[in-house]
Amino acid sequence: MENSNFDLTLVDATQLVRLARDAMKTYLIDGREIEPPAGLPESFLQTKGVFLTLETYPTHEIRGYIGFPYPENPLAYTIIRAAIGTAVGDMRFPEIKYEELEKIVIRITITSEPKKITAREPKSLVKQIVIGRDGLIAQAGRHVARLLPQVAVENGWNEEEFLSRLCIHAGLPSYAWQEGKVEISTFSAQIFEEEKPDGSVREVKLKTY
Repeated sequence: MENSNFDLTLVDATQLVRLARDAMKTYLIDGREIEPPAGLPESFLQTKGVFLTLETYPTHEIRGYIGFPYPENPLAYTIIRAAIGTAVGDMRFPEIKYEELEKIVIRITITSEPKKITAREPKSLVKQIVIGRDGLIAQAGRHVARLLPQVAVENGWNEEEFLSRLCIHAGLPSYAWQEGKVEISTFSAQIFEEEKPDGSVREVKLKTY
């Protein structure tokens, strides 16, 4: 289905977070991937990138993180696979145990299709980036990195710092974006998270600057 622009409502987001939690519960109990329930909103069948983070509660330490950055599959299916992948497929962390779920909160970041920035000089590139609105992707050959919009806000970076950190994340020199040899793309995102394990879902609004 065409990847048209849309904004998820809080009702939709709550259903997505519940779907992610149900997917983890089922998989951790019997190793089965659930199917999306019938009667989902039309927006759940569109394609979007998804990043899913699990955090301990109430300390909010990362317990798992998986991203499907490119909009390739219907959103509902991507949420299910991201939830399972985060629970048992992030090799940086031990697999989640079923009993841990009552002490874990889910954060979902839904991302738009990336748009390449066309700029003839670094100053022009910087002017096309808005902190708090844009996530960034850097690509130079096999060097690729993506940073979500909230990363710059959480670290207090300006546009130049965001670009430099992005290049380092891609395994490039921090100044590579200034040389015109790195393709930079932006994307937008909606962020939703549980207030407590299996609790109410809220939208995270980032300050832009």
